[in-house]
Amino acid sequence: MNGAEYIIKAAKDSGIEVCFANPGTTELPLAVALDTVGGIRPVLCLFEGVCTGAADGYARMLQKPAMVLLHLGPGLANGIANLHNAKRAHSKIVTVVGEHSTWHRASDPPLAMNIESLAQTVSGWQRTCRSTDHPGQEMTDAIEAARTGQIATLIVPFDLQTKNYSPSAVIPCNQVKPSVGGNNVKSAAALLRGGKKVALVLGSKYIGRKELMAAARIKQACGCDLITDNFPARIERGAGLPDVSRIPYLPELAMDMLSKYEIFVFAGAKEPVAFFGYEGIPANYLKDGQKKFHLSTPDQDLLEALDMLADELDAPKVPGPGMVTSLKIPQIPTGALNSAKICQAIAALQPEGAIIVDEAVTTSLMYYPITAGVLPFDLMTLTGGAIGQGTPCATGAAIACPDRPVINFQADGAGMYTLQALWTQAREGLNVTTLICSNSSYDILKIEYGRLKVTPGKSALRLTDLSGIDWVSLGKGMGVPSVKATTADELSKELGRALNDQGPHLIQMMI
Repeated sequence: MNGAEYIIKAAKDSGIEVCFANPGTTELPLAVALDTVGGIRPVLCLFEGVCTGAADGYARMLQKPAMVLLHLGPGLANGIANLHNAKRAHSKIVTVVGEHSTWHRASDPPLAMNIESLAQTVSGWQRTCRSTDHPGQEMTDAIEAARTGQIATLIVPFDLQTKNYSPSAVIPCNQVKPSVGGNNVKSAAALLRGGKKVALVLGSKYIGRKELMAAARIKQACGCDLITDNFPARIERGAGLPDVSRIPYLPELAMDMLSKYEIFVFAGAKEPVAFFGYEGIPANYLKDGQKKFHLSTPDQDLLEALDMLADELDAPKVPGPGMVTSLKIPQIPTGALNSAKICQAIAALQPEGAIIVDEAVTTSLMYYPITAGVLPFDLMTLTGGAIGQGTPCATGAAIACPDRPVINFQADGAGMYTLQALWTQAREGLNVTTLICSNSSYDILKIEYGRLKVTPGKSALRLTDLSGIDWVSLGKGMGVPSVKATTADELSKELGRALNDQGPHLIQMMI
């Protein structure tokens, strides 16, 4: 077997089932190996940012490594924005990047680039294959590194993909997840029992039903509030689950919310900081007088930490009905379309088990608060702030969970970054409904102009103007049935129809 075949076989043997790919000449042996080895589904994405964003969505939903295949340094560069988001989400991704042949790099060919330096910006683990290394072992090591919740990048020169290797046993180097210390649990329990106003801050990596119910047990035992970051990677939400508050995006609102607490216990979460540095506003939201205690780190098991803490507090095994939300579905809105009615329509119509990918930016501000009591669903958000995540992330989620409807709540400006994902959705027949918030503007920049206390002039306003984008034509051009909704009534009708049909759909919501 050649090096490419050993890499693909190692991936398959390690449980990789899908490869999100945009290969070029230097990756063709790996593409051929997908046929000769078999067992891995190739998914072509027409832009590398779609590959990486789709891998992120896939990894978040299945909590297992996703594989990406990219072409040289420029391909990796195109995919880095969504790898940045994936890094912030602690997603398990193995990025395989082709490289020029070892003997050709010295000639400085046109596509030559320092791939190692690029990879370093987002990778927790990276390696470049050498002629003395066995590629199967290298790939296995990369996958095992990714399992810890990081991006692992393997760079493979072309000539080492075509080189024949002797059979060699591949030895998995199983990563041991660090356990939560018993003393930490006792200290956290003592703080929670102290009678002060306490917030239990849940890690933003993955907050599932089991984690939420353990947190509800803790809340019942000590009366603490449950909060999480403004951009959780994935959180389950809805009726029958505790309502977890999100830290607001705007720093003044965030500091106001957090100021009422005397103690913070962080479970797999970082201490909150401002998204940007503003003159006169502290970078860290928490004050010196507020006590901060870290029960566990993001690389530790959140469920284990919460279960241990609940048991230490002698919390009831099953939280009482007052600790979880009751079913409360909003009414279907009518009349003129605006941000509030869009959020209301989605919350009212989304089916049980739906996966919502929120990159609606300003339009979705009211969505989270009104979904505490809807039918249970999963929510994924823009963890790293690099826009262009929504449509690819929804694509990966649909491939990971083909039996579940996916709704991509999408800002029009951010959607333009990676609209090629619509083509992949059509080609793969994915059940993704893309809702475009068509306000024809970068409204978030207008908010930030206000924060700067400046009145933007003609040139500055031109940099916020997105008028003239016809999403219906764009969607149809990518093979996705697309319509326009100008009222809440039309949106509800078209969204209901899309959710009942198979395959992708797009609705341009005129705000």
